[in-house]
Amino acid sequence: MKVCIIGAGSIGGFIGARLAAAGRCQVSAVARGATLAALRDHGWRLRQGEQLIQSPVQAASESPGDLGVQDLVVIAVKGPALTAVAAGIAPLLGPGTRVLPAMNGVPWWFCQGVPGFGDQPLASVDPGGAIAAAVVLERVIGCVVHVATSTPEPGLVLHKMGQGLIIGEARGGQSAEVQGVADLLTHAGFEVKHSADVRHDIWYKLWGNLTMNPVSAITGATIDRLLADPLVRSFCSAAMAEAAAVGERIGCAIPQRPEDRHAITSQLGAFKTSMLQDVEAGRPIELDGIVTVVHEIARRVGVATPNIDALLGLTRLFGRVHGLYPEAAA
Repeated sequence: MKVCIIGAGSIGGFIGARLAAAGRCQVSAVARGATLAALRDHGWRLRQGEQLIQSPVQAASESPGDLGVQDLVVIAVKGPALTAVAAGIAPLLGPGTRVLPAMNGVPWWFCQGVPGFGDQPLASVDPGGAIAAAVVLERVIGCVVHVATSTPEPGLVLHKMGQGLIIGEARGGQSAEVQGVADLLTHAGFEVKHSADVRHDIWYKLWGNLTMNPVSAITGATIDRLLADPLVRSFCSAAMAEAAAVGERIGCAIPQRPEDRHAITSQLGAFKTSMLQDVEAGRPIELDGIVTVVHEIARRVGVATPNIDALLGLTRLFGRVHGLYPEAAA
């Protein structure tokens, strides 16, 4: 089986290194710059505790055209890079190729076929529908990642916690193809759930990240400090209640209360969210796939979200002032 990882950062590098070490597939990578050089020089590298797992990379290139048609393509880039990835992905795709986006937030395909949306793209994450045109819904395997990793240097992944991956057909239900991918990932050491409703799993994770990510980015605070402040905690709960109301309208009801989720999140302790890590590293923030898209969906299904709107406005302005989010089009 041929597997290509697009974006060999902390998540893509983690998945690639695990698959390569397991030895059941040929694992190549689309990467750039120092990460590409590191892959070519050292192969896949993953540090788990005191153990360094190192495996050769089948091939690595900036150009998908150098790698040929794949059986599985794992997209593990940040949201702002996805449009460019979609524009160049065609050489990797054959008639039976499946695409698994291992990314944060709501994906481009999330509302395709949902009553009230039809095949209209979500403008916040797929302006003009270019991504949906390049990667049709039938190819997509939805994915939720429950791991914490980092890259202390290009091409080296440090695993901190978690082994969980939830995958499923984007259209819902289960299939033998997705089960095959689940088996491959399980053999590589992941704890894999083959979900019959991966949209719900995506929305549930978003429900928790929707507030923690942007509030931490604005304030610079770790999770424990956000939840310890009663006013901040109350604001986050109010925004989560709005997101739950939106979920009800799109078939992704949330059975928990915000306080239930806070209790789970608090177990992370002094944890830095991915958006806070991006701010500290001077990288663009993934605001659109986590907050802007919820604002858009809410408008389209007629749910008022004043707290989410305020959160979006504040984080967007913060990002623009610090050069981490695009300025409004003229």
